[in-house]
Amino acid sequence: MSAPRGASAPGERAILAWLMLGLGAFALLPWYFLQDKSLWQALPGVLGGADAASAAVQAVRHGRPWLWLGLAGLLIAAVGWRMPVGRAQGKVVVAGALLGLVGLGFSGFAIGARGWSFAWLEAWFGALPQGQFGIGWGGALFLASLLVLLGAGIARLGYFRGDLFVAGAVVVCSALLLLFVALPVAKSLTGAFFDEDGTFSVFALAARIGSERVWGLNCLVGGVRCGVAWNTLFLALLSAVSTTVLGTLIALWSERGARKAHGRALNIVALLPIITPPFVVGLGLILLFGRAGLVNQFLEWAFGIEPTRWFYGLFGVWLAQTFAFTPIAFMIMRGVVQGIAPSLEEAAQTLRASRRTTFFTVTLPLLKPGLANAFLVGFIESIADFGNPIVVGGPYAVLSTDIFFAIVGAQYDQGRAASLALILTMFALVVFFIQRRMLGKTSFTTVGGKGDAGLPMRLPDGVRRVATGVAGPWLGFTAVVYVFAFIGGFVRTWGRDYTPTLAHFETAFDLQWGAHGLVWAGTAWNSLFTTVKLAAIAAPICAALGLTISWLLARTQFKGQGAFEFAALLAFAIPGTVLGVSYILAFNVPPLELTGTALIIVLCFVFRNLPVGVRAGTASFKQLDKSLDEASIMLRAGTATTLRRVVLPLLKPALVAALVYSFVRSMTTVSAVIFLVTAENELATTYIIGRVQNGDYGVSLAYCTVLILLMSAATAAIQLLVGERQLGRRSGGTAS
Repeated sequence: MSAPRGASAPGERAILAWLMLGLGAFALLPWYFLQDKSLWQALPGVLGGADAASAAVQAVRHGRPWLWLGLAGLLIAAVGWRMPVGRAQGKVVVAGALLGLVGLGFSGFAIGARGWSFAWLEAWFGALPQGQFGIGWGGALFLASLLVLLGAGIARLGYFRGDLFVAGAVVVCSALLLLFVALPVAKSLTGAFFDEDGTFSVFALAARIGSERVWGLNCLVGGVRCGVAWNTLFLALLSAVSTTVLGTLIALWSERGARKAHGRALNIVALLPIITPPFVVGLGLILLFGRAGLVNQFLEWAFGIEPTRWFYGLFGVWLAQTFAFTPIAFMIMRGVVQGIAPSLEEAAQTLRASRRTTFFTVTLPLLKPGLANAFLVGFIESIADFGNPIVVGGPYAVLSTDIFFAIVGAQYDQGRAASLALILTMFALVVFFIQRRMLGKTSFTTVGGKGDAGLPMRLPDGVRRVATGVAGPWLGFTAVVYVFAFIGGFVRTWGRDYTPTLAHFETAFDLQWGAHGLVWAGTAWNSLFTTVKLAAIAAPICAALGLTISWLLARTQFKGQGAFEFAALLAFAIPGTVLGVSYILAFNVPPLELTGTALIIVLCFVFRNLPVGVRAGTASFKQLDKSLDEASIMLRAGTATTLRRVVLPLLKPALVAALVYSFVRSMTTVSAVIFLVTAENELATTYIIGRVQNGDYGVSLAYCTVLILLMSAATAAIQLLVGERQLGRRSGGTAS
């Protein structure tokens, strides 16, 4: 039975607010995107010329009547708002929102800057006197309003238990994943089904992915090498296992086996690789194990073994990937280890179970969701990695490097690149479903509504010795690599002249006093400021979106949830190079003209790094009892209030992981943005690449040193700002 509409009805004021926001965006904000003007610069022209005019003015004065479809949909939704609360209201609101979204979406893709985007539309309807450009602030806010209203209408129909916030979050997140992940990737991958003449052909795809180069097994019968698909799969499995094991051992040692002060030191050293530009790791390893590295020089001096390129290949790439991706597994596992309730371990010991038995029968099984998530992220990171294979891979070819050369090489075979990317997606999909099947519907809840004053159990002696013996040397090796990288920026020429100097820092970061004050004279300042600004914008957006998606996956059930989750992880399954090219292909024409802007770089940062926030949040949510959410809701708190005041404080490790990872990866990413940067939006990594290509390693290492210090400070600031979650447990170390 319908309830009377009124201001006190749940969500009615929220629906009205979104209706007013949509109306204001349609009438008072620039509808189309202006690359050379900010919003404030464009506002004075919303009632005037065609460049900065609002949608209402565009439709009335500038010959773009298709924009009225959006307003018609909004008005229909407004009529629904005036109706009594119930299914009838939901039907009208959904109908209005869909009319606006479908109408504007179709016209956006069908009408370009010069008129119809497809010849058959022009043949049917005739030429258009006016085209249109990509949407701007007005169009974006108007579409966001329609999406939220669509969610509200779906909730009024009885779905999502009638919760407007949940329904709106699902609709908005689905639209974002569809627009900024599925659409560009699909637009790029469809090239696999077209031959060189642009004709659709399944045989062209079969010929590309069925070649000896991709699936050959010559290495098993005495040949030189196997196909790149097998190389990629084998390397990914090795890297996923090693990063998961190392990350878990470091997390256990940090949280259960070391003193508090030592644990903090472990956290700092373990996170060093994640705050480092990829060039530092590769260069440090080459200085150690390359043909002219210290290890080869020592072997030649001590044993007369002639230096070779033994490091370049599978071993080198695996070592570099383990070095680079272990911190991700550590961050995921650290939050999971912290979330294990000591009372469960104390209960086992009360029943006379030894620490060793308790660890393997209670503690380790409760780590299962974290282990599965860490393995999945490590696997996908490995198959999508480009930087390490290109630097130390040597003859060991993988799919990501083959895709890169297919795109930027002399052949420029986009179809082959798309075909290889399809194989990567298939690998990620298979591992994704295996992980889901392994976890199933098993409950791993360890954080409930009751306080837990127990002390975490001390690691069994055997486990502690393994963690110390494996993680300790690895962290020591991490420190050695960074010592080499740090020294490289303070000597004139590595390998020839080791005279200490600050010349490289002066070249990049020189400061001078001019007639008008301080002058940023160094050549690197512009790229540094741009990178910090864009990364700082992307990080909180990425963390908020990632944790919202993980909350939806953990606390709600809806049709298409599996596809929704895979779409959130898809950006990791695609090599960064392919993702960057996909963004160029998808967003260089209406309705989204973003190529050459800073916004496209921010979007690439957000959706490239989104899966880590999703996986970290998912692992943490599996430990939180749903009774916490239910108790808050029973006390008449809304869903948004429950998230902010109950759930979010318990997700601080996942929040820190998402924020830190998004920020530092945005600061250090290469492959995903190499095609998106411009002279106005140069990034730190592209500046470093240019210096490396010119052989100026001193300036490159000096810049990397500054980045490491900057991101270390940013990481510490994020952890201090977010803080640690409080689980009501006693302090004082671990229980014996």
